[in-house]
Amino acid sequence: MGGTRARRYGSTGKTREQVLQALGVVKVATAAQIRALVCPGTADAGTARGGCKDLEAGGLVLSAGRTTRVEADGRRITEKLWSLTPAGLEAAAAVLDRVPREMGGTAKAAAASGAKHAGKVTDTLAAFLQTPPEPTAPVVRKGAVPAPAPAPARRPAGMGPIGAWSTEVSLPVTGSFAAPGRGSVRADMVFAAPHTRLPLLFVEVDNGTEGPPALAEKIARYRRFFRRSVVQGGRDVVLWRTVWSAPMTDAHPPLAIVFTKKMGPAAMEARMREVARLSVGAWQGPWSTGGYIRDGSRDGYRDYTGTVPVIVTVLELLERDGPLGRIWWRYGREGWETLADALANPDDHHAYSVREERRRAADEAERRRQEQEHQEERRRREAAAWPCPSCGRKVYPAGVWSSTALPGDLCDICRDQADREAEQARERAEEQAQWEREKRANGWFGWLGRDCPPTHPPPGPERPMTGAGSCRGRGRGFSPGWGVGGRPAPLTS
Repeated sequence: MGGTRARRYGSTGKTREQVLQALGVVKVATAAQIRALVCPGTADAGTARGGCKDLEAGGLVLSAGRTTRVEADGRRITEKLWSLTPAGLEAAAAVLDRVPREMGGTAKAAAASGAKHAGKVTDTLAAFLQTPPEPTAPVVRKGAVPAPAPAPARRPAGMGPIGAWSTEVSLPVTGSFAAPGRGSVRADMVFAAPHTRLPLLFVEVDNGTEGPPALAEKIARYRRFFRRSVVQGGRDVVLWRTVWSAPMTDAHPPLAIVFTKKMGPAAMEARMREVARLSVGAWQGPWSTGGYIRDGSRDGYRDYTGTVPVIVTVLELLERDGPLGRIWWRYGREGWETLADALANPDDHHAYSVREERRRAADEAERRRQEQEHQEERRRREAAAWPCPSCGRKVYPAGVWSSTALPGDLCDICRDQADREAEQARERAEEQAQWEREKRANGWFGWLGRDCPPTHPPPGPERPMTGAGSCRGRGRGFSPGWGVGGRPAPLTS
């Protein structure tokens, strides 16, 4: 950024405003961190450092300590830490458009002790912001030849602006925001942007100085804070909603945990999973069975009422891919997801209701399709029918409703009747033929010694015998009977 003779260190009004913004949010930072937060397009940290020194001359900023960091090549770098004075807090509140009482303290004690944790919080905030670098003109210093400004590097999308972030925010489980009671928790960072897709996010920065049980207990305290309610206007109101705005949901606001300690992948995964196991009661909702889907597998939903969605990542991924990248692991799932996917609940009751509605719509569409096919088949059937030549009933061709008729055939009823009559005629013909054969083979007496045809006597002048000698008994051989008076009974004509 171009310098000015109005200030000893050549800072511009924009630079000083950016420094106040950064320190108003993070409270303590090095010049390099301030550059990463608000002006990454500058050639180096000299611009931010000049702004800090000019503000120091004005009594708004002070240097309260030093910190040491290790570069990628192993070099140890000692840097000066900058923080705000009470007057600087008021100036930063004006720049950030906040009420001075919401600004918190100056973090002078943290700066004096090296601000190890505060430094990691600042690095994490810079990774969340991913402030786009703006091309700037280098500061021309006496006796130096200005170097050409480097082209701004492309950065992943971030979550900003910086004014939407707060650090070291008290969350009173008991007591008040101004005087939190025992068991309260202090959020390392809070992102509050009511008119964005993610209106509220709490962030916890883990440096690895505490064991998994302590971090799991902190998650439980977040949940206790989210569940706390107070009486306002004669009714119970959730306490956190008196400060932040967010859509009404059954679940609590999400909590992101950023692990910053460098360790091997296996050790980091073990730490993450151990924290998840110990805090399962805070983030896992019970599973409810909703019913069955058509293929027989059981479907249901998870009830997230009163739970805290917990997502975790490591600082290295956050710096490389930004907060919107596929860097988040949602406790209760497997694999890395984007921020939007990690915070979505594809297995909650709303998602289940959507699936149920889709299933009902699919079933209704299938029912309508089958009904349409049935009606179409009926129309084809009616169009192909012809009247029965015998009774006039409609006859349908083969292949339509399991009929076997060919064009011009009788209807099923008439065809069955004709088949029965033909079968009866065949049976009568067979009986007649059998009677004729026996008559020819045995003569009259041979014929009389056998059964008569069941119902049809032989035609012609002959007649079956009557009386005792007749074949009326079926199956009994011929035997002459005796008439009245002991005389043989005559044959009847």
